[in-house]
Amino acid sequence: MDQCGLADGWNVWEVGAGGPSIPSWLARRVGPKGRVLATDIDTSWLDDSEGRTYEVLRHDVGVDAPPSADFDLVHARLVLVHVSDRDRAIDNMVKALRPGGWLILEEADPGLQGMVCLDEFGPEQELANKLKRAFRSLMAERGVDLSFGRTLPRRLKKAGLVDTQSDAYFPVGGPACNELERATVEQIRDRLVDAGLATQQEIDRHLSNVASGRLDLATSPMISAWARTPLVTP
Repeated sequence: MDQCGLADGWNVWEVGAGGPSIPSWLARRVGPKGRVLATDIDTSWLDDSEGRTYEVLRHDVGVDAPPSADFDLVHARLVLVHVSDRDRAIDNMVKALRPGGWLILEEADPGLQGMVCLDEFGPEQELANKLKRAFRSLMAERGVDLSFGRTLPRRLKKAGLVDTQSDAYFPVGGPACNELERATVEQIRDRLVDAGLATQQEIDRHLSNVASGRLDLATSPMISAWARTPLVTP
């Protein structure tokens, strides 16, 4: 966002905001002369935010027309992977931009990283990677595109945007990675067991290993891509 020039007075649309953290941060950056619109199909976490400094709108980016066409910046993080009509969603976000406005898309790419423990040197790491493969199998069965993140630069160019740039964030180890792994495994443990991909004992043992801090866990690379609409020429 800094590279795109985010500054005081900007008009920003945060797509699929989820909670208040990013919209609140954006509101501080654009100041009282700017505007931040936070949208989601479920705005309950946004509506409950006290002292809110941004606007909230219930909106489905893959279905509904864009809320306006004068945004300086549109941002969507981990949104498109959940949208059935992704091309339409991107088209709606592009239509919402003023000439020269920036679109920033961020999506994980699990297909780029098949191991949660890159250094598989013992049974604890082997178990972690077994559960990771099982998780990827469940995602694929549900129709999740495991390689979607890497397509973002191409999709921005296809949408007619210019000055496309991209990068990837790939953390390995640390408390944040441990917490993400714990929360993910807790959420899917019953599905792993029901599918015969793991036992409750294996999952309990893995969660104990995670809690011990002995594992250096990796997360799927987060691909960020950004581009702008062409400037209007006289």
